[in-house]
Amino acid sequence: MRFFVLTKKKLLAFGCCVLVGALAVMIGFQGAGAILQTVASPRKSPIYSVQREDKVVSLTFDTAWGNGQTEDILNILEQYEVKSTFFVTGEWVQEYPEMVKAMSGQGHDVCNYSDTHPHMPQVGKEQQLAEITGCNEKIKEITGLSPILFRAPYGDYDNSVVEAANDLGMYCIQWNIDSYDWQDPSPENMKNRLLSQLKPGSIILLHNGAEATIQTLPAAIAAIQGEGYQVVPVSQLLLSGSYLVDHEGRQVPQP
Repeated sequence: MRFFVLTKKKLLAFGCCVLVGALAVMIGFQGAGAILQTVASPRKSPIYSVQREDKVVSLTFDTAWGNGQTEDILNILEQYEVKSTFFVTGEWVQEYPEMVKAMSGQGHDVCNYSDTHPHMPQVGKEQQLAEITGCNEKIKEITGLSPILFRAPYGDYDNSVVEAANDLGMYCIQWNIDSYDWQDPSPENMKNRLLSQLKPGSIILLHNGAEATIQTLPAAIAAIQGEGYQVVPVSQLLLSGSYLVDHEGRQVPQP
């Protein structure tokens, strides 16, 4: 009878062979991308919507170019007694300070959309922080308030962008309903699109420079309110206390 003595060195070599073999099988069945995904850092997500039991939603307006429709939007919001959230760039704040005062004076959130509207993942962490702080300073100079909400231009973000906002004590905000107002849909189609996706805690994306927004907004707000919803700024939509962001980007209470 023969006996085999397994030393630590032999056991380590055997274990390495087993691991390499297992990886080879997994790559063969799933591809290398699946293996890399298991060891990559978890993706950090902005808040796309909020888990709410009550029927509250938010209208948000990305505000970076031009001012032709903004006053009309403010008038419509005032007519329907609605408060919303405007994400403005620092450059826009500099160009239209009186409009920023009007937004804030009417009780709307005036929030951070970066300073110069870059693709944030394409700049380094230092520049990301500079983009956010630069816009914050311009907004505070006019409104006296420091924004707590940040939205990445183009909706383009990565872990570093979310971390930059969080490092500054801010929430990174996306949306779960896109109006596609920039595609100039008919008012009826745009309104129906919004209503078909509406649920408690929804965050709706609109733009201040889209003609379709002006044409659709009155009927859309009336329909949303007709469904029993209250429209509030994002700052009032968010949960207070400890929270998590689930795999769908929904802010939920921490268990």
